[in-house]
Amino acid sequence: MFWANFLHFYQPPTQKPAWVNKITAEAYRPIVRGLKKRPGTKVTLNVSGILLELLDACGNEDVIKDLRELFEAGQIELTGSAKFHPLLPFLPKDEVVRQIKLNEETLRKYFGDSWQPRGFFPPEMGFDKAVGEIAKELGYQWVIVDELSFPADRRPIDYSRLYTVSGLSDFHIYFRERKMSWVILSGQIGTGKLLTQSLGNRLNKKEYLLTAMDGETFGHHRPGLEQLLFEIYENGEIENVLISDLPKYFSEVQSVEPVPATWALMEKDLEQKKPFSRWRDPDNAIHEMQWELTNLAVESIRGVDKNLPGYNEARDSLDRALHSDQYWWASARPWWSMEIIERGAKELSDTVVKIPGISREKKDRAMDLYRSIIFTAFDWQRSGIIDDFARQEDEDIRQRTDQGLPMLPKDEIEKMIKKLEEEMAAVSKKEEFERAAQIRDRIAELRRYEADVAKSNFSNEGDREFDLHN
Repeated sequence: MFWANFLHFYQPPTQKPAWVNKITAEAYRPIVRGLKKRPGTKVTLNVSGILLELLDACGNEDVIKDLRELFEAGQIELTGSAKFHPLLPFLPKDEVVRQIKLNEETLRKYFGDSWQPRGFFPPEMGFDKAVGEIAKELGYQWVIVDELSFPADRRPIDYSRLYTVSGLSDFHIYFRERKMSWVILSGQIGTGKLLTQSLGNRLNKKEYLLTAMDGETFGHHRPGLEQLLFEIYENGEIENVLISDLPKYFSEVQSVEPVPATWALMEKDLEQKKPFSRWRDPDNAIHEMQWELTNLAVESIRGVDKNLPGYNEARDSLDRALHSDQYWWASARPWWSMEIIERGAKELSDTVVKIPGISREKKDRAMDLYRSIIFTAFDWQRSGIIDDFARQEDEDIRQRTDQGLPMLPKDEIEKMIKKLEEEMAAVSKKEEFERAAQIRDRIAELRRYEADVAKSNFSNEGDREFDLHN
């Protein structure tokens, strides 16, 4: 069996230097150094162009250097993407192409001309067929998407074969496995032994496991999880490969007609025909205003003379303002941030105001939308609407992620806790007390999980089958 793992590294263009350095110290640097210590490990990475620039500007050149060495050694491959992480299905084609080409320029700046388009990662795995068509036109050979992009009437996905997009000759589409990705990033599979156990009979078949996760999860969001990731990599029963190498091992190919989806999609969203609901929900008034403001900015810069003073500043401002974070944090499903909502609306309204020759009417409309977005967000927060949304969504997520998941054996939980305690002692000795507190919280989380296991009378010899494939 083969394991093709994909990690996504990204920070928004508005991220503060202190946070860039913190996340780098906790996630990016440990992951990259861990890969260098394990030369047999292969990983497909997306490192967004804006993150590379942030790493450079914030004094983290060592991480870029290590990434370059891993790339030159063939240990990692780097996918293309959109530089400032916009949700591509809702942008005009010329804006999509621009974002992709800006990202390519940045990748070549840091990794040289040896980087060439192969795989493509649409931000948020926000995919529709038009995105695939653009990627193929630009020379990409494959795209990675969520498994819910696979047509429902043809499920389950057969991971003993590869797939291409219907109508796009020789353009592969790879579907990430949701459940296995979740149990790894949630810490419910923390060792190679447990991974192989969870795969059950699949381990003896000629199949591939394709997982995809945010890189920041390993060490930043979940302290200590980066070490567990490497324990899984060190498991000798599964050969890890780059996604681009899968055609070397699997010759059978079928064509499919993928459906629009993201990697945060839930089945109920598909049923309601709202595949992008966390970024553009027609029932979310803030989303509707955000996208009206976005479209106003995009349309207003069209046809403007590029030689006019101020054009380049406005164009650069728009490129950066299209990042997906502002819509995500306005979803209240359950994620919510007044700061990010306000900042995103300000970036877009400022962009409109900066456009040379823009009419007073459009400037006024941009400012009206900015104020309406902020007023509505405050009103939702004061009235308790956000709390109601979040409670409902938390319950939906809990039901989805808990269903059918295995419980870790007690001895494995203890191993994880012991490693975290050792790490906590080490960082405390260095007086990194905030980091120590994060690790302490993770230990407490595992202790609560351990108590739940005990209540369920689960043991290594228990009668519950440890198999995620069914």
